[in-house]
Amino acid sequence: MNQIFLMMKQKIIVLFSILLFLGAIAFMAWDFFLSKESAQKNPYVYDISNFRKTDSASLCYKETAQIKPDAAELRGIATSSDDRIFVTGDNKVFCFEKDGKPVFDFQTENPGQCIAISPSGEIFLGIENHLEIWNESGKLIKKWEAFNESSFITSIGISEKYIFVADAGNKKVFRFDHLGNLTLTIGEKDTLKGIPGFIVPSPYFDLLLGRDGELWVVNPGRHAFEAYNQNGDMISTWSKTSMQTDGFSGCCNPSHIALLSDGSFVTSEKGIERVKIHLPSGEFKCVVAAPESFIEGTRGLDLATDSHDRILVLDPGKGIVRIFEK
Repeated sequence: MNQIFLMMKQKIIVLFSILLFLGAIAFMAWDFFLSKESAQKNPYVYDISNFRKTDSASLCYKETAQIKPDAAELRGIATSSDDRIFVTGDNKVFCFEKDGKPVFDFQTENPGQCIAISPSGEIFLGIENHLEIWNESGKLIKKWEAFNESSFITSIGISEKYIFVADAGNKKVFRFDHLGNLTLTIGEKDTLKGIPGFIVPSPYFDLLLGRDGELWVVNPGRHAFEAYNQNGDMISTWSKTSMQTDGFSGCCNPSHIALLSDGSFVTSEKGIERVKIHLPSGEFKCVVAAPESFIEGTRGLDLATDSHDRILVLDPGKGIVRIFEK
């Protein structure tokens, strides 16, 4: 009798253990797969949605016009001394009057990644690892030799004496004379001169010439602006790393820059798509175009300004040039 009782007791314990185990499995399955909270909230996903919202009080420009070049993929923008607007897209160069009226366009063998217009009106294109110089008639004047296999040209600055080229592939800026001779390499790490070296994780590496002839280069991995004299000596720098509107974040920002007549910088970013103005000293001034006005994920917001301090934003996501005024 006792033996039967013990056997029944063992069976009950085993059955209870099985039920308890199955209950635990069911709870775990519900928790992982059916729980509403776990389905809607992932603690490992970094939410930047709050940084995409902009206080309207910080806006200082408004969009006044748009231009739509006949191209599927827009890449670069520049303005000439007479305020004509030049755009590269697909395998073409487009020229527009400042009011958006088409002037001319011509075909190129390969797409121009970046564009600059010389004081004499020559059109410089950065095409993968070399430069090409064209005239307004669509004639190729000169094709420079490729720098090297690693080169990827992302920005061109032209002065009366020199041509400065940002090479994201080699993480350097090269100075050439107008005959195409390399005369100086700028930005190589030099601790004695206080030059940290460029950190360029992706093909966004911009430069421009300042009001006093100084060369400004974005060090995108450091979220920094570095100023050099035309002999390659660093003369000034500022940076601001922040997810907030007053700074820059991510692997490589700002992605593009332009200059206003008072020396202020116009900047664009990827990751959090926005266009802003920073004073010459680096302090944040205001927002030109908020993240809400761009398609999320848009990259390549190239910038240009004209003599009236209008800001031209190349928007590849929407396939247009957007013109902003104070």
